[in-house]
Amino acid sequence: MTEFEKGWVFYTRIQQFRRLILQNTREFHFRTLFVTEHSLPLGQETGYPNKYQPDVLFAISRSEGRHSIIVRQPDGVLPFHGSDIWNAWELTWLGPGDLPVAATAEIRIPANTENLIESKSLKLYLCSFAMSQFESPAKVGDIIARDLAACAAGPVEVQVALVTDTEAHTAFRLPGACLDTLTVKCNTWEVDAELLKSDPSTIIQEELHSHLLRSLCPVTAQPDIGSIAIHYRGPKIDPASLLQYIVSFREHSDFHEACIERMFVDILDRCHAEKLSIYARYQRRGGIDINPFRSNFEVRPRNLRLWRQ
Repeated sequence: MTEFEKGWVFYTRIQQFRRLILQNTREFHFRTLFVTEHSLPLGQETGYPNKYQPDVLFAISRSEGRHSIIVRQPDGVLPFHGSDIWNAWELTWLGPGDLPVAATAEIRIPANTENLIESKSLKLYLCSFAMSQFESPAKVGDIIARDLAACAAGPVEVQVALVTDTEAHTAFRLPGACLDTLTVKCNTWEVDAELLKSDPSTIIQEELHSHLLRSLCPVTAQPDIGSIAIHYRGPKIDPASLLQYIVSFREHSDFHEACIERMFVDILDRCHAEKLSIYARYQRRGGIDINPFRSNFEVRPRNLRLWRQ
């Protein structure tokens, strides 16, 4: 089966996910719809609403992508916690006197929420603020948090900041040694956990990173490019095998979050890490970057923008 055919099979699967949207409040009506080829905004030509419109949000269940992870666990429980950090760089609305406001938003969605938020729908949703008036950044943050929490079916943190308050922020480097200078032969383009090797006679704690992370959007087949940081304690992981494993995602079709969760479980199982954190920093698309974090010992990652972001 070609990569295109596999991508199409995955695409037809996600058409069957239910859409969960917004609570039954005074402002909104609860609706459950099937995500069909015609209703999913990602990969479709869509108009951009410029008046506040929360009903463009789409939810995609996390459960489908996690089935294979859960069945691999002896107790049937996910072996990680974490969050997905979304940074929105193009948020704008009308302030007092209809003077436009330029801002950014940091959105944290816990990994234990029931749903993912489909990225194109989030872009459309944030665009819908452009020609609507709101009294303050705090008010905009409260509205976004409420709407996204309803879509994700779980709590969501949102911090909205004016561009004038954040423009002096600098870029950061990932901690630990970079794997990308290693000389390795890469010829595996299907994700293969058997590439991973470790030395059980040497127990260490170390941090490693790579900027060679690439996967494909399961709907559009467009590449998702990013960097990945790995912090672990346990048998020493062979760095060359780890780099080959990361590169094997290069033509893999899946969402950002699912890719990182698969990495976490593969490294945990194959390398027998006692403690493990994986943090991906993807480059932005549509003015939004997505940064999944999964760990079994660290709690809350810092949201530090890389130069490529």
